[in-house]
This record gives sequence, C-alpha cells and structure tokens, in this order.
Amino acid sequence: MNEQLATHLGAIARLAREQMSLTQVQVAERVGLAPAVYSRIERGQMIPSVDTMRKLCVELMVSPEDLMGLTESADSGARTRPEDDATLRRLIFVARKLDAGKLDALVHVATELAR
Repeated sequence: MNEQLATHLGAIARLAREQMSLTQVQVAERVGLAPAVYSRIERGQMIPSVDTMRKLCVELMVSPEDLMGLTESADSGARTRPEDDATLRRLIFVARKLDAGKLDALVHVATELAR
C-alpha cells in the first residue's frame, strides 16, 4: 500500500466531509461502506477500490485529481492554505455539471459576492 497516497486521500476525504457537515456514518452509508471501513480510509489505513473512490468523489464533491493528490504542483512544497485550493476545486467540479443558464447565474452571484 502506498502510505503517502492513503494519508493524502484520507485527509482530503475528511476535510471535504467536514466542510459538508457530514458524519463518517453518513458518508459510509452513501458510498455503501461499513462505518469502520470508511473510518480506516480517513485515517489513511487503507486505499479504497476504484469504484469506491468514484463514489467518494461524487458524494464529497471532490475531483479525482484532488482526492489522489494529483493537483499539487511539484515545485510548491507547501501551500499557504490548502483548504482554499480544495474548496475552489470543489466549486469548479460542481460548476462543470451545471447547464449554461445555471452556470451563468453562478457567475453573476460570484461576481456580486466578490465586490
């Protein structure tokens, strides 16, 4: 098992779950796992199957790239606020699923909020 990948995957899953105000039991039920198994994933003690990773991405609204640690740039060892990057990527992940009208509305709302 790749311990670095397992640790990263668990940390991202935990961060996303907490940002969505979900419990481990709720996420486990949504992806079809026993709560103890999901807990092991968050603690970095196991790497889930590809099918379970896909379900985690959908339920936690995390891109596969973020979940697997593929979005960190090689030249930046430490980021100032990694949770900002994860939140922004989650927003992009959700926005890609919107139709043109809803995406336009999201852009307008975001523009107003940024003022």
